[in-house]
Order: sequence, then C-alpha cells, then structure tokens
Amino acid sequence: MWRYADLVLGSVAISLLYYGLLKWRKRSNLPLPPGPKGAPLVGNLFQIPREEGWKKYHEWCKEYNTDLLYLNLAGTDFVVLDTSKAATDLLENRSSLYSGRAYMPMVEELMGWDFNFGIMTYVHAIRRKHRQVAHHSLHPVAIKEYWPQMIRSTRTFLKRLLDDPDPLNIILHLRHLAGETILSIAYGIPIQEENDPYLEISRESGKATASVVSTCLQKVTVGKEDDAFTEEVIQNVAGTLFATGSDSTVSVIASCILGLLEHPEVLKKAQAQVDSVVDPGHLPEFEHESSLPYITAIIYETLRWRDVAPIAVPHLLSTDDEYEGYRFPAGTVIIPNAWQVFQAMLHDETVYPDPFNFNPDRFINAETGQVDFARERDPSHACWGFGRRVCPGRHMALSAIWLAVASLVSVFDIEKAKEKVRVVEDGIEREEERTVELTHEYISDLIL
Repeated sequence: MWRYADLVLGSVAISLLYYGLLKWRKRSNLPLPPGPKGAPLVGNLFQIPREEGWKKYHEWCKEYNTDLLYLNLAGTDFVVLDTSKAATDLLENRSSLYSGRAYMPMVEELMGWDFNFGIMTYVHAIRRKHRQVAHHSLHPVAIKEYWPQMIRSTRTFLKRLLDDPDPLNIILHLRHLAGETILSIAYGIPIQEENDPYLEISRESGKATASVVSTCLQKVTVGKEDDAFTEEVIQNVAGTLFATGSDSTVSVIASCILGLLEHPEVLKKAQAQVDSVVDPGHLPEFEHESSLPYITAIIYETLRWRDVAPIAVPHLLSTDDEYEGYRFPAGTVIIPNAWQVFQAMLHDETVYPDPFNFNPDRFINAETGQVDFARERDPSHACWGFGRRVCPGRHMALSAIWLAVASLVSVFDIEKAKEKVRVVEDGIEREEERTVELTHEYISDLIL
C-alpha cells in the first residue's frame, strides 16, 4: 500500500511537473521582440549597416516603439538592448543566465585572440582560472605595487608632450603612455621613448611575450597548490590586459582633455587645487589623491560625459528566458547598445541635471569638498561592463588615468589652437600651432 508520505510527495511532484509544463507552454507562446522583417534564410543579415550600426539599432527601436529589438542573422537570434533598464534587469540582475559569450571564429582563431579570457564562454573552466588570476593581480590593494610603473610612465609622457606639443601628436603620446604603463605592469618591460620594439610587436600581434606578471609567477615558483596559476594562464591574462586596456585608457584621457579644453574654468580650478596641495617643483603622486578630490571628480565626469565604446561585447543567453512579455530562446546573442544605453544611464536628467554639460562639481559635496555620490550616482557603474563580465582591470585603469590627468593639469595649460606663428629653428622657418603650453617654468629634471 502507498504510504501517506509517498502520496504527498507524488502529488507535489505531479503538481510541479504540471506547473512547469504550463509555464513552458506559456513561454513558448510568447512572441519574440519586435524588429524589421528579414529575408528568407539570411534574415536581417544584409540590413545591418557596415558603419555606425548602433545608430541604426536605435532608429529601429524608435520605429517599432520598443526597448528590445529582435534581429535574425542567418538563423542566429539577436536581441539589442536599447535602454539602461533592460541592460540592468538582464545583464546585472540575471547575470547567471546572460554572462555567456558567443563563439567568434574570426576573432578567436583567425585573429589568434583565443587567449583573451574576456571573450571565453562563461562555463569554460579555463576562463574561471583566468578570472581568478586577474582578480588576484588587479584588486585595489594589489595595484599599489604597480604605482611606481605608473609614475614613471606618466613622467615620460609629460616630457614627450613638452618636447612635441603638436596637437596632431597628442593621441600618439597618449598611446605611448598607455602602452608603456600596461606593458611595464604586465611584463616588467622597460619601454624606449621612440620606436620601441615591444610596443610594435604588441600592436601587431596582440599576444603576450615570454614574460609574465611577476606577482602571479611568485605563486608558481613557490609551489602554491593552485592550478589556476600556470604560466599559460598568466601569460594570457597579461596579453588580455594590454589588448583590452590600452585603447580604453587613451579614449578616457583624450575625452578628459577635450572637456578641459572646452571648459577652461574647470582646468583653472583643478590647477589651483593641485598648486595648493603639491609642493612647488614636484609632481602629483598617489599619496596626494585624497587631497585632490577635484581631479577625481574630473575623471568621473569624463566617464559620465563620454562613453568609451558605442557597442558593448555581446552576451549569450544560456537558457530560454522571458522578459517584458517576450521570449528569448536559448542561444540568443544579447547586444547592449552602449551608445544609447550609456547615454540613457549617464545622461539621465533625473539623475544628472544638465547632463550634456561637462561639470565635475556635480560630484563634489559643497560642505566637505570631497567626492560624494549621494546626490548624483557614481557613473563608473555603467563604464566597465555588466554583471559577471565587469572589467577586472577597472581599478588599475582608474589609477593610471587619475595620475595622468593630475600630472597633466599640474604642468600644462590646455588651450584652443591659436593663430599660426612662424618659428625659425636651425635656419628653417615653419608655421606652428600649439594647444598645449607650459603654465609656468617648471623646475624639475623629471620633464626638462
């Protein structure tokens, strides 16, 4: 005979099965998000523009009055997220489902970027080892060991800018700064001022050289019982650090220079604070950071004012899901339209009044004079990726950017180009325009 407990358990199991079937049937009957009608077999493949696709995605979302845009590219389901709410709800709050990566043979095999753990699938066991090594090397306490490299690279940048302030070469100087900083941190490689072979090799291949992150190698050499710290994993993490970090750092500092160029009152205020804190004849260092909150506010305002990239790296849905009355099949590629999402997040007038104005004071508490996110939200939440895919190198990047900006404003004025002037050097006459000039004679053998 059936025991009472068996009957109860059986009833519960049948009820759960019935509930699951009903839910599956309901979900399977839900529509896909709206989107443009595609052609047979290829779907929307030939409707995607080759340039500035993010703008077209946003136009389609407005046309179909939706935050979620569905596209089918030769049989693969794509959903574009066009609002901050959708990106947060799915990529943050449901990150266990939306943290995968689509397989990209062009990137991983033909380009040789399979070492980049940022594009590895979420369930990949090797990826977890890479992530562990990255967090070990790049958490806020660990990056203090790299401060000397950041300081040395920044001072080299200042000297390069002093020797060659041509506006057309500013990005070149910034690239050298980012490359020197990251290569010295990742591999301990000293970089030449001109035509450095390591920088050239890294730009061409994107792969790590024979060196590795020293702090991680210590765990290998002392025989720690941790199979994540293998030379291959450490080498790949170092390669990923350079491949993904250099351009973003350049972009942020360049945007900051643009903001200071357009708002000289912000530059003057920053210079005044630096002059009041840093002794004459010296450059800012990390020990001054807590006393230079306005520099920190400038960095956060730059992150809010100008997003680094228009499209975030696509995520992959691991199982069937539903959201806002629409169904998302397992294997759907999720594209956060960063150009629109970040604008919605970081240019929201209800959160950031006068959002298109470059105004670092929005993050300064009038009473304490310190950075305070009580009134207006910390913008960095939207700059480093979503959920479990958040950038592990964000703390290092912020430190390097802070030092570069603090040092730049302490030594230079940033002005709009003046009229062309004739300069005679070694008997050769030429015209010259300069947007970066010394604020005053700087007595230091570090940059002269």
